[in-house]
Amino acid sequence: MDDLLIEILFGSFFGLMLLGAPITVALGVASLAAMYYLGDNPIKMVQMAWSSVGSFPLMALPAFILAGALMEAAGLSRRLINVAESLAGPFTGGLSAATVVACLFFGAISGSGPATTAAVGMLMIPAMVRQGYGPGYAASVTAAAGGLGIIIPPSIPMVIFGISAMGMQAPPEAVETYGPFQSVSISKLFIAGFLPGVVMAGGLLVMNYLRCRLRGFNGSAEPLSLHKVACACYQGFWALLAPIVILGGIYSGFFTPTEAAIVAIFYTLFVGGVIYRELDLREMIKALDTTTWLSGRVLLVLFTATIFGRILVENDIPGIIAGGILSLTTNLYVIWAMVIGLLLIVGMFMETLAAIMILVPVMLPVAYMMGIDPIHFGIVMICTLSVGFQTPPLGENLFIASGISGVSIERISLRALPFAAASVTAIFIIASFPALSLWLPRMMGY
Repeated sequence: MDDLLIEILFGSFFGLMLLGAPITVALGVASLAAMYYLGDNPIKMVQMAWSSVGSFPLMALPAFILAGALMEAAGLSRRLINVAESLAGPFTGGLSAATVVACLFFGAISGSGPATTAAVGMLMIPAMVRQGYGPGYAASVTAAAGGLGIIIPPSIPMVIFGISAMGMQAPPEAVETYGPFQSVSISKLFIAGFLPGVVMAGGLLVMNYLRCRLRGFNGSAEPLSLHKVACACYQGFWALLAPIVILGGIYSGFFTPTEAAIVAIFYTLFVGGVIYRELDLREMIKALDTTTWLSGRVLLVLFTATIFGRILVENDIPGIIAGGILSLTTNLYVIWAMVIGLLLIVGMFMETLAAIMILVPVMLPVAYMMGIDPIHFGIVMICTLSVGFQTPPLGENLFIASGISGVSIERISLRALPFAAASVTAIFIIASFPALSLWLPRMMGY
């Protein structure tokens, strides 16, 4: 292995990132420089572009983005939030806890952290401020809970992880030591993400309760009304049914994640146009515009990151990195601490999808050599990167929550730190107990 290749590849990438170049440009230029050094024909980039964006599972990406945009336009997201808000009652931190639950609900139809923060925050941040919560606290809990959008399936990062890991096989020595590993599929990732998502939400709810008790946020003066809950559930019946239709079809094996995304689109069109009658042509065009912009942005990153990752794999750079890490320690928990620490740092500076596509070829071999199931590793990776949505300087959820609440990003960041600590604690629990990720897929015959 030529050390100069590593210097050219990573030096170009990090140099361009420090200069403020977009992640797509940094990945593309670094890959092109490495290919020029290796003497490869640049036309190879075009062939890789076709192979990276021409896969069937990737069709789920724009379809889920469109489904989430249509659901917000059709009023489904608002009704889900109303159901969560009806459960708040007089409990300590009830309304902020309802915000976490609302993000959990919306994550089951969105698959995006920023989209979840925006949809829930537009309604819940003003409601919390009116009830006496500080605007900084209201924004911070919403930004933190918005990260659940990529953990609760369906999840766009899970689709990208599945595509990135599908072609990778466990080394023979790892199979000989630990036995065969599960193959990576998007369906398995969706099923495996459910319980870890609940654990992550539980960590946020515990931290929310402790902080609200210290601050004296006691909830509303009105008692919990079963009639109000029943009315909210009745009005939001079709919205509550959406996650059941999407996830139930995937979990039962009735359709694939890609087909589930198409079903979600048609379900939303029917509910929004025929039952709720809130979805008009203008909103549909706006949803299509949003989908086109987001999908194009993701596909550009996917194309350049695929080339970057292919150069890494073809030159055995992941194997060298894995050997270097394992030469330091073979303790599983120390390896997990190193991996989670690196992902937390990367998540602060790099977009989640780009981080997944760059790091999967590098870090998955380490997981195989330590006997970590790739499905379990993928869930921990996505959970860890979700913390990056609430940590500066990138912190997309922080910018959205700041725009809604009018509070500076610095103030929100400080108030979000305890929630980040709760999330990291939950991640270590998920990493330490693989059954949280693997029990449900095994119970369902995967």
